Amino acid sequence: MTVNNPKVLLLSLAVTLALTACNGDKANTAAGDAAAPNADATAAKALTLDESKLPPVNRFLKSDIDDSKNACVDLNAYANGKWLAANPVPGDRTSWGAFEMLDERSVGVQHQLAEQAAADANATGVEKIVGDFWSTGMDEAKINAQGIAPIQDRLDAIAKLDGKDAIADYLRTTAAKGENFLFGFGAEADFKDSAMNMAYAMQGGLGLPDKGYYLDKDKKDKLDAYEKHVAKTLELSGVPAADAAEQAKSVIAFETRLAKASKSSEEMSRDVSLYYNPVTPAEADKLTPNFPWTKFFESQGIAPQEKFSLAIPAFHEEVSKALEDTAPATWQAYLRFHTVDGAAPYLSDAFVEENYNFYGKALRGQQEIKPRWKRVLGTIENGAGEAFGQMYVKVAFSPESKAKMETLVKNLSAALKTRIENLEWMSDETKQKAIAKWETFTPKIGYPDKWRDWSGLTTSRDSYIGNVLAANEFNYKWNLSKIGKPVDKTEWGMTPQTVNAYYNPLQNEIVFPAAILQPPFFDANADDATNYGGIGAVIGHEMTHGYDDQGARFGPTGNFEQWWTDADGKAFASRTGKLVDQFNGYTTADGGKVNGKLTLGENIADLGGLATAYDAMKKAVGDTPDPMTDGLSRDQRFFLNWATVWRRNFTPDELKVRLTTDPHAPANFRAIGTPSNMPAFAAAFQCKAGDPMVRGDDKKVVIW
Repeated sequence: MTVNNPKVLLLSLAVTLALTACNGDKANTAAGDAAAPNADATAAKALTLDESKLPPVNRFLKSDIDDSKNACVDLNAYANGKWLAANPVPGDRTSWGAFEMLDERSVGVQHQLAEQAAADANATGVEKIVGDFWSTGMDEAKINAQGIAPIQDRLDAIAKLDGKDAIADYLRTTAAKGENFLFGFGAEADFKDSAMNMAYAMQGGLGLPDKGYYLDKDKKDKLDAYEKHVAKTLELSGVPAADAAEQAKSVIAFETRLAKASKSSEEMSRDVSLYYNPVTPAEADKLTPNFPWTKFFESQGIAPQEKFSLAIPAFHEEVSKALEDTAPATWQAYLRFHTVDGAAPYLSDAFVEENYNFYGKALRGQQEIKPRWKRVLGTIENGAGEAFGQMYVKVAFSPESKAKMETLVKNLSAALKTRIENLEWMSDETKQKAIAKWETFTPKIGYPDKWRDWSGLTTSRDSYIGNVLAANEFNYKWNLSKIGKPVDKTEWGMTPQTVNAYYNPLQNEIVFPAAILQPPFFDANADDATNYGGIGAVIGHEMTHGYDDQGARFGPTGNFEQWWTDADGKAFASRTGKLVDQFNGYTTADGGKVNGKLTLGENIADLGGLATAYDAMKKAVGDTPDPMTDGLSRDQRFFLNWATVWRRNFTPDELKVRLTTDPHAPANFRAIGTPSNMPAFAAAFQCKAGDPMVRGDDKKVVIW
C-alpha cells in the first residue's frame, strides 16, 4: 500500500529516490508523448479552469511590515510577524505559509480538472485514469460497504505463514505487487557511472519517522501512542482486543530491533556514501542467508545483475536474523498491521479515522482530517501524479512564465560562475573543476519535455483501493524496468503541480515545477527585486546544492568522485562548520534545538543561493535609478520577499517531527539565518555592528 512504502532521499535536497519493490516484466518505458501545454494527449473534451474559484496566492505587501519590530533585530518578525499572528495553522494542516497557500491553489486547480475528467464518460488516456480515481475515491458509501474485504485475501495469506521460508516467500511475492514494508528497492543511477541505472536496496520497515522515536526518552509519548495505534488497527482488522494489545507489543519490539540496525535521518542526510554499497547478488546472499537476493531478483522479474547497492548492510543482516529467530506470530502481527495500516486511507471510515488519529493528530498535531476531496486528490498525486500533470499544465502554466524563468536561470547561472571565480579561499585547481561542473548544469522548467507513457495502467470505476493497488504495481514495474538500462535524462522526479524544486546530483540538474512559479516566488508582473528575492533565491539555492557538503561529492558528469584538493576540502569544512554552529545556536519558542548538522546542506544552499540572487539582481538592474517602490529600496524589497517566502506557522508536534527528521531548518530561522551573514542586508536596513541580524566578522559565514 502506498502509505508505508519505504522511500529514501538520495540527498537531503535531491530528488526523492523512490526505491520501491515491483516486478520488471512487461514494464512501460518512458516513451510518452511530446510534452506541450496545449497539445492534447487524448481525445477528451477540452479542459477549462475557473480562476475565480481558486484561493489567493501569498505575496509581499508593504502593509505586512510590523513597524514596531526592527529588521536588524529579527527580519522574520519585522516582515512576517503580523501575517503569522493573523494566519494560524488551519485545522486540516500541520503547517501554514507561502508553500501551503500555493499548494491549496494547485489543489484547487486539480479539483476542477478531476471533476471534469470524471464527468466525461468517454474520457481516455490520462483523463480516464484521473476520472476513475476521482469517481471511486469520492464514492464513500461504496467504500464503507466494502469494509476490509478488498484486502482480506492478503490477511488470509499472512495468517498461514508458519516459518521463515514461508515468510521470505511472502515478502518476495508481495514485493512483486508493489507492496514492500520492510525495505526500499528500486532503480537509480549508479554513483560511479551516473549514465546507467542500477538496483538499490535501502533500509525501511519502521512506522515512525526516525529511529530516534523508538530509542529517545523525549519521544516516549509518541512511541506509546504508536503502540495504541497498532493495537487499534489490528483490532479493526478483526483481532480480538486483548490479542491485539499483545500483538502490538510484539510489533513495537520488532520495529525497535529494526530501528537499532538503521541509520538516523541525520546520518543519512549528511553522508550520501551510505546509499552506495555495491555488491554482487552472491555476496549479498552470504550476508543475508535467510533472504537470498538472487532469489529476490528472480522473483521480481529482474535479469541477473553483476552488482547492486545493498545500502545499510547491517539493517539487511538484522532482517535475515529476524527471519531465523523471530516467531512467525510476531511476523504475522507485523505484516498484518502494516498491510491494514497502509491500506487504511482507502478503506472504510473507521480505518481512515484511526489512521488520521495517529499520523495526523497524535504524531503531528493536525486538528481535523482533510476533507475527502483533498485526500482523493492526494491519492491521485501519489499514484498517477505525472498523468495528472499533463492535464494541469494545459490550464495552469503559460509559455510567458517559462520564458521569464529561463532568463532568470541564465542570470543566476552567470552570477554563480562569477562568485566561484572570485572565491578567495579556493585554489585555481579546484575552481577549474567547480566551473566544469557549473558548465554541465541542466535546468528543467515547468513540465517534462517528454511525458511518461501511462497506457499500461488499467483503472476502473469499480474499486478505489483497486485503482490504488493497480497504480502501485504499475509504478513499481515501471521503476524496475530501468535497472541495467541507460538513465532517461528527460524524466522528472516531481510532478508539474508540486510546489517545490530540487537538485539531482546524479544528473547535475535543477528542476522547477510549474506550481512553484507563482507569488511570492515568481510574479511575471513584479519588479526585479521581488522576483530575485523569491524565485531567484530558489534558483540559486538549487544550483548551490551542487556545491553543498554532499552535492560537492559529485562531479560534472554526476559521478561520485573526489574533485577537491585536500587543502580546499579543509577550508570548506572549516567554513561549513561555522554554519553548523550558527544553526545549532537557534532554539524554537518551546525550547526545541535546531540541528545544524542535519540542516547543513539546506543552509549552505540558502547562503549561496541568496548571495547569488543578490548579485544577479544588481547586474540585472544595472545603473537604473531605484524606483523606491512603496518607499522601500530595491535591496529592502529583495530581502523582504526572501523573508515572505519563509513565513510559516507549525503545530508544536509538527515542529518536533521536523527538528528530528527534516534537513531544512524551521522557516523562521531560514528567514534570518542567511541575511545575517550578508553585508548587503545590513546596508539595506542600516543595521549596525552588534545588532542581532549582523554577525560579527569572526562568526560571519561565507562559502560559495
